[in-house]
Order: sequence, then structure tokens, then C-alpha cells
Amino acid sequence: MSDSENTEVVEVEEQEEPIFAQEEEVEDTPIEDVEVETNAGLNKALETYRKLIEKKGDVEPLTEKDQQDLEKKLKEIEEREIIDVVQEHEPVEIPCEKEKITIGPPTLTRFEKARIMGARALQLSLGAPPFIPIPKTARISLDISMEELDQRVIPITIRRVLPNGDYQNIPIDYFEK
Repeated sequence: MSDSENTEVVEVEEQEEPIFAQEEEVEDTPIEDVEVETNAGLNKALETYRKLIEKKGDVEPLTEKDQQDLEKKLKEIEEREIIDVVQEHEPVEIPCEKEKITIGPPTLTRFEKARIMGARALQLSLGAPPFIPIPKTARISLDISMEELDQRVIPITIRRVLPNGDYQNIPIDYFEK
């Protein structure tokens, strides 16, 4: 005979009381009444700010006006919009209109000068033809590249980039000397 024919059916009575006491509390409490701390960091920062301001007032207690100002500031801070997700930004080229430089100073920075002169000096030392007649005072390729930069004859464009990725390509002719 098979085991299925000899199997007894046992009835289980349902328990009226929950097994865990915690389940009963959760079931009785509506979801709207459960207070969830949405931003513990903000609340902690506000409490620290409040203590800091009140600590400054230890010498003299805060006046009612100061207390109202403090509450107003705290309320303003609480109502600020919190940005959780940074929106994606596609880098865009800022056009260089009529020799107008919108990013950075109107002159070459010392870092841009150093980078240009170093790159051009390397090119000259590797056999690239100079764009100007070689001056009599030039001893090394760096001297030639400095003179080329001063005369603005190097065909180069500087790209200045903003923190959000936007950039401006500036021909070397647009910079003030």
C-alpha cells in the first residue's frame, strides 16, 4: 500500500492571539500615526545650530526677538529644497564672439603659457620648423618658443572648461599680450 492512503488529516485550530506581541501593536496602529524620521541628518544639524546660537548667548540670555529670529532661521532652513539627484548635463561649447573671452582672465595664465611653451619647445627640439626667424639671442628651443608665443604666431587654441563641463575654445590671437 502507498503512504497516501495511511495519512491522517489533522486539523489545526487558529490562534486568536498573535504569536509576537509586536505584531499586535503594529496591526492596531494606523500607518498615518507612525512618525518616521525623514531626515535625521537635517534635524541633527538644526539642533547643533540651535545649541551654537544659544551657547553664544550664555553670557547674556537670548532676548525674545533673538529667539524669534533663531526660530525663523531654523524654519527657513527646514523648508529649503534638498537635492538628492544631480541632473545630467551635456557639456556645451560657449561660442567665442568677436574676440570676447567669457571664461577666465583675458590674458594667458602662467600655467597656459608654461604648457604652450613646453609643448612647442619639445616640437622644435624634435625637428619642427620654427614659425619665426630664429633670433640671435636664442640658445635653446625654449627661447624660440617663448618668442613665438610673444608674437602670437603659434597656431594653437586654448580650451577653458567650467566645472559643469561647458567649455570655450579660444584662439591664441584673442588673448591680450
